[in-house]
Amino acid sequence: MKRAVVIGGGLHGLSTALHLARMPGWRVTVLERRHVGRHSSGVNAGGVRRLGRDLREIALSCVAADMWQDIEALVGDDCGFQPGGQVKVAESEADLRQLEKRAEQVRALGWTHEEVVDRAEVRRLLPAIAPHVVGALVCRDDGSADPMRTVMAFRRAAQEAGAEIVEGSSVTAIERTAEGTIRVVTEEKTWEAERVANCAGAWATTIARMAGEEIPCGVKASMMIVTERLPPFCTPTVGPTARALSFKQTASGTVVIGGGHQGLNDPATETSTVLFGNLAHAARIAAELFPVVAGARIVRTWTGTEARTPDEVPVIGESRTLPGLFHSFGYSGHGFQVSPAAGAAVAELMARGATNLPVAPFTQARFDA
Repeated sequence: MKRAVVIGGGLHGLSTALHLARMPGWRVTVLERRHVGRHSSGVNAGGVRRLGRDLREIALSCVAADMWQDIEALVGDDCGFQPGGQVKVAESEADLRQLEKRAEQVRALGWTHEEVVDRAEVRRLLPAIAPHVVGALVCRDDGSADPMRTVMAFRRAAQEAGAEIVEGSSVTAIERTAEGTIRVVTEEKTWEAERVANCAGAWATTIARMAGEEIPCGVKASMMIVTERLPPFCTPTVGPTARALSFKQTASGTVVIGGGHQGLNDPATETSTVLFGNLAHAARIAAELFPVVAGARIVRTWTGTEARTPDEVPVIGESRTLPGLFHSFGYSGHGFQVSPAAGAAVAELMARGATNLPVAPFTQARFDA
């Protein structure tokens, strides 16, 4: 029986652990410094989105989309997934031309999931949208899910597959043993494993540095708003083309507003702070797109800590300084949707040294130039 250690109990760590634990011959332990889903995995907007992906991410995102359509078969829970669609609206003719260009780029790569629609179709999809919107880019099978419910579903599934999850365990060192295994040192215990996954999110560069590897990656602190319950008026998840916003109405009637407006965070103390001036800007954009929410009471706000690479796509691949250590981090605020497929890819890399899943564009070698 081979041993693997996964560092980080967020969604990517749990997905990696689940897929690897289901492979014959592997004993998997997840080490989480706090509790599973503590940072970005449990507090994000839950977007299940292919729409607008970096062109390098589309193939992996489409694999993940197929997995989301049958997510209950994977983890025993539907994770609150609602395939209500994702819509990027054009607020001007210039926006619409930009969306048309984007759709052409995607079609040129052989993908057909993104579709440009006119003013009339936007209003059919979004009856409450502001009158100045002139069109949109639509992905009809995208949607959203419940982040913490998803985290807990992956946790249960990983444990049922035989993975051990150790919370409150902080990694302090990683080193090669004389026998060729990797020693993972925590404050309480030392683990030895043939394979280790670095899924530590905003703290993954610290883990990489323990192995002598420098990978450029910063952090972000995307803020979220939840409003009071409103009568149903919006099914898809919506964002504008030229402004930062993510907007959706939940089944309970609350409106969740995000989209990248930044607060402050301090990775060293694991704290984050809402900046209400920036948050007010997000609320103003939401009211301009959906006048029905103007005046709605805000009942909750928060921000988290996420890893953000220079090109805002993830790092997935084996360490170049410590073979047997595999990185999976830097999802830059849009890793929720790809997590089932990314975890499968990393598990295959760990077990077999190769994968047919489309993660080749994400190795840290791209930063060499």
